[in-house]
Amino acid sequence: MTTRWNSECVKCMARKFLGDYPETASEAQRMEYMKRVFSILSSAKPEEGAPVVTDYILKLQKELFGYTFDFTEIKQSFNKLMLEQEEKIAADIHSAEDPLRRAVQYVMTGNYIDFGALDNVDSHKLFELLSKADRQEIDEKIFRELCEDLKDAHRLAYITDNCGEVVLDKLLIGAIQSRFPDIHVDVIVRGMPALNDATIEDAVQTGLADIAKVTGNGTGITGTYLPAISEEARQIIYNADVLISKGQGNFETLRGCGLNIYYIFLCKCQLFTKRFHKKQYEGLLTNEKYY
Repeated sequence: MTTRWNSECVKCMARKFLGDYPETASEAQRMEYMKRVFSILSSAKPEEGAPVVTDYILKLQKELFGYTFDFTEIKQSFNKLMLEQEEKIAADIHSAEDPLRRAVQYVMTGNYIDFGALDNVDSHKLFELLSKADRQEIDEKIFRELCEDLKDAHRLAYITDNCGEVVLDKLLIGAIQSRFPDIHVDVIVRGMPALNDATIEDAVQTGLADIAKVTGNGTGITGTYLPAISEEARQIIYNADVLISKGQGNFETLRGCGLNIYYIFLCKCQLFTKRFHKKQYEGLLTNEKYY
């Protein structure tokens, strides 16, 4: 059994969620909430990981306070922001010596738009990172393996992460379709609202739904927890020859599943920078077989 729950996640989530209640909550409600958050954190199963535990806490907030924070406006704003950058980024990708490689670098960098892992997502920081996307290091051996696998594949399952960055996912998928025109691409998004993660609505707003079939995974978990997703999404994943999984949350919930998954993400939190010996905001391309 893969262990996905650890002390770093416990500390991070305690800091993030223990005080995350409405100012109008009574003292009794606050105490009840904090006790139950402690209970959730202490009773989480090793295989569940932070995205699954986050879902438990968000459901607790809904139960006790009748709300969860609505990210709709934030998501629409970041989708619009990235759509405004799309033409410029697409031109840079198309003019690169290896457009597919450059698209991977942008996709890594765009993974910055993560309100789950970061306390503050700043558009100025995003633009700064995007301006240096071509400096993101890529393991050339793993990149070659990805290209070889895509060349031989009939079906690709592309699992998205956050709003905004789905514009970059669209550009990467376009680069893949251009180089490997016979490959069928299925895109999987969250099936319900999950912080600022991409859903069907985001795929439509950004035009991602125009270039590939998009399927919701049936859950509001900020990752892809195979025991919880819909049968339709599970079949897409297990029938794929190659999978590309975006973001830390998908890595945390999928790692150890044994499928041919290429993970692409930006290392944002201390757990990931330590695990992969990276600095904050450095990207990573890796494959399930190495972990």
